[in-house]
Amino acid sequence: MAATAETRSKAADSIMSKVILFAPLYENIIGSYKAELYIKGKANIRKQNRLLRFIPTMFRIKKGVKEYLMETYSDLHFTAPNIYDQKVKASIGTTSELWDLDGRLLEYFYINIYASSLLYDKLLSPLAANAKKYYVYQLDSVWGPPHNRQYKIRFTPKTKSIQLVKGYMTVTDNVWSIREIRFAGNSEYLRFDNLVQMGDVGEADEFLPVKSEFDATFKLLGNVVDGHYLATLNYKNIIQSYPEESAWKKEKEKNPYDLSDSYTLRCDTNAHSKDTAYFATLRPLPLTTHEDSLYQNFFQRKDTVGKKKIKNEILRKRLEFWGEIGDALISRYTVDLNKIGSVRCSPIINPLLMSYSGSNGFSYRQEFKYNRIFTGDRLLRVVPKIGYNFTRKEFYWSVNSDFYYWPQKRASLHLSVGNGNRIYSSDVLDDLKSIPDSLFDFDQIHLDYFTDLFFNLKHSWEIVNGLTLDIGLSVHRRTEVEKSKFVPIYPDTPPVTRNDTPTLPTIPGFDPNILSKFRHTYSSFAPRIKLTWTPGQYYYMNGKRKVNLTSKYPTVSLEWERGISGVFNSTGNYERLEADYQHAIHLGLMNNFYYRFGWGAFTKQKEVYFVDFNNFTRSNLPVGWNDEIGGVFQLLDGRWYNSSREYLRAHAMYEAPFLLLKHLMKYTQYVLNERLYLNLLAVPHLKPYIELGYGIGTHVFDFGLFASFANWQYQSIGCKFTFELFNR
Repeated sequence: MAATAETRSKAADSIMSKVILFAPLYENIIGSYKAELYIKGKANIRKQNRLLRFIPTMFRIKKGVKEYLMETYSDLHFTAPNIYDQKVKASIGTTSELWDLDGRLLEYFYINIYASSLLYDKLLSPLAANAKKYYVYQLDSVWGPPHNRQYKIRFTPKTKSIQLVKGYMTVTDNVWSIREIRFAGNSEYLRFDNLVQMGDVGEADEFLPVKSEFDATFKLLGNVVDGHYLATLNYKNIIQSYPEESAWKKEKEKNPYDLSDSYTLRCDTNAHSKDTAYFATLRPLPLTTHEDSLYQNFFQRKDTVGKKKIKNEILRKRLEFWGEIGDALISRYTVDLNKIGSVRCSPIINPLLMSYSGSNGFSYRQEFKYNRIFTGDRLLRVVPKIGYNFTRKEFYWSVNSDFYYWPQKRASLHLSVGNGNRIYSSDVLDDLKSIPDSLFDFDQIHLDYFTDLFFNLKHSWEIVNGLTLDIGLSVHRRTEVEKSKFVPIYPDTPPVTRNDTPTLPTIPGFDPNILSKFRHTYSSFAPRIKLTWTPGQYYYMNGKRKVNLTSKYPTVSLEWERGISGVFNSTGNYERLEADYQHAIHLGLMNNFYYRFGWGAFTKQKEVYFVDFNNFTRSNLPVGWNDEIGGVFQLLDGRWYNSSREYLRAHAMYEAPFLLLKHLMKYTQYVLNERLYLNLLAVPHLKPYIELGYGIGTHVFDFGLFASFANWQYQSIGCKFTFELFNR
């Protein structure tokens, strides 16, 4: 038996070597296609409790109804390498929305099985070049005539990880292409099983999926929901890819970075039909008897509800009111305002919007998004945001609005108003730190002296593709929180407030008049200009609106701001200069390297001013896994952000699965990705400040552990924790 198993394993390895060899060719062999996509989804609630309504991704559940059915029919346009444009033509169902797994359902149908990863880099494919490092292959069976042998190969992971799958594939001899593949896996709350059937050998759709069946079981907080989805694709126009000809056409006919021919809209659900009779003419597969009964029961319930009335009108209104309040508290929802746009809201009671870090403590945020599209594809967006930091007991609010009035050139007006981080005058701080023998204890001084109310206005214009010019102004009004109080180190010296007559001992180099520099309110008025350049910027045109995508090259920005005194009672003159350079490099199979450099300085200062950099700043509200390319100091004391006239920073981050953890233990198998962080900072009095970090990302949360060093001396160790459930 052992010899037979060994023989089958060797045979499978030999077959898979050929399949893996041809996979890169087949992965890119299709240049584009058009197809009709039909999806039928069914959901069955096996177990539920009251907590099911608190799950943001769940569709609206009706009392007493356990089974739901939904169908959609779409036109699908694909262009290599991974661009899908889906337009929904018709949809019907027993619920107002398909349970689409928070928008991730199509990932299981938009599959290139020959790629090195599946589900948009979430799973390591058994056809990847290095797949034998992670998978064991076994020959299950062989059938067919000698000229058309079919091999069934089973694959299983060598280690436990949610990034690896198990299943089988059917391979055709000689051409080494796949006829069908089945892969199953699980995350922390979802277990899935996906069967993909490919076209026949020699046909135009040989390398494309023609049918997919996807089963999912959702388990969370005592709730169990089964989902079954069926998708069929009817191809109309398949064009194979010829790299040399394609490159020649692009160079001759158009801008190589313009992807507008195919990348118009990922999904357009506007103005599609919901008529049952029309959908019956489109449905490629007949309904089963059970599915037909689900529709009949749905329409019967709908008629019954329409005839039923609540006798007590006051009670009815109360029920509607509290029902709407309940939905707002626990559900993510969109309010469509007829002819004036739509408002997108996240749940008010949502632990996923909370985070913890060593320097910030616990914080919470809530966002609302208003969007409206005008004629000519002009876009108005308004985003109010509120947040609270529990550690510092500080409330934050802001309103950001953007109006793209010339969408072809990304010309827009941006207005933001809100309250920022509490801040203090760096001029006074520098004077205090220059006092010999440190008369005042730095750690005992209350440095959150001023609240900050800001108003920013900016005009943005993309001069040429990738080159953007921003011109605007920044207005701040900073108000003293409480009377400034200094606690001397010498125990016999009484504390000094701003209005006290200094009675401090005479110390060489110390000017007692320093305390007189404080005022109740400071204002600033500062015009600013910023130039940002991203070479090789890919984009597409959505109607008349230009939408930027990614680039293989780094992004460079230069910013200048000039504070002018006397305008709107502003105080203090200064200049702020900042430069930033950042680059994201994709290294292959779910491996990414990010690096960033930045420099900033305040120059030409007169009178009291506030150090408030734009790039070097602290976020008091939750920032998850996708932060500023690793450009965040997790343990740096917030006072340093506003106490240094100049900074030089550098960041590097490497992201990959199977980095340090072996994914052999019970709990580490759920890790999606691991990260290594290196953060460097040079400011006066910190030369240098270093943070080393290690982080893991899962479906439920992100966790990072960091150690800090100042002036080559160990300082502290801390962590960062952010909920990510349903956010990936």
